[in-house]
Amino acid sequence: MLLSKPSQRLSTGHRLKSDALLLTVSAVWGSGFIAQRIAARTMGNFTFNGARFLLVTLFLLVLVRFRINISRKNIGWTILAGSVLFTASTLQQIGIKTTTAGNAGFITSLYVVIIPILLVIFGRQRLRWTIWTAALMAAAGTMLLSTSGRFKPATGDWIELAGAVMWAVHVIVVGKMAQRMDNLHFTIGQFAVCGLLSATFAWLIEIPPLPGERAAWLAVLYSALFPVGLGFTLQVFAQRHAPPTDAAIIFSMEAVFAALFGYWLLAEKLLPLQIAGCVIIILAILIAQLPPGASTPRPNKL
Repeated sequence: MLLSKPSQRLSTGHRLKSDALLLTVSAVWGSGFIAQRIAARTMGNFTFNGARFLLVTLFLLVLVRFRINISRKNIGWTILAGSVLFTASTLQQIGIKTTTAGNAGFITSLYVVIIPILLVIFGRQRLRWTIWTAALMAAAGTMLLSTSGRFKPATGDWIELAGAVMWAVHVIVVGKMAQRMDNLHFTIGQFAVCGLLSATFAWLIEIPPLPGERAAWLAVLYSALFPVGLGFTLQVFAQRHAPPTDAAIIFSMEAVFAALFGYWLLAEKLLPLQIAGCVIIILAILIAQLPPGASTPRPNKL
């Protein structure tokens, strides 16, 4: 997701209300993994992503009264962002078929650690010691979460890790566009690209027939309207009054909610070593976002 600019001076009341709303957004995003897991049982990966991204595109177009403004010089970046989003969401949906919603949520969260590493490799930026510490902790936590201490990870865990890399690339691309064009119009554009690519591959690979199970289509509707559509809207509203440090830390709770919802709704088990891995990954995410001095905004995912 894109981070909007918060106001400079905040009252305690406004800050607490915004933080509560940010926590709600994290819970909504975490619940999205449950919808993906339900749809993955009977629905094709491309069909699911095509349906939910095209639905949310239509939803956002209604909000802007079908008036979209993307300049020619920004069309290429919008297509690039949508293509990366397509790759990341496809890998995530493929991976979730052979792993749990909790694992998918936590492993996807590693993009927060992967982002600065990519910036060092391709952007020639220096890494602070805290980032190296966070990367090692995240790797250890992922092993515990995925394998319960036995190095036999599920295929889906590795696919989710590849997806986390693509989410990191997506955040970097989106970060470059945040200052160049209207956030909502850019979001509509990239969602449309992702949805059309997914629908094309669904038509070529998965259709016919369309799945008829009601639960899968309810999962599509929920995922489109809440984790993607509503989550984005609430995030932008909340961050009008929330400092970036609050947003970065609270959004890290998305992975926690994914695991809790998986345990509650899908009866997915969390062994003690897996819980320890969750804790280590959360600590790694928070350490990775510690600012070197003054707080610096860090963009989050879609």
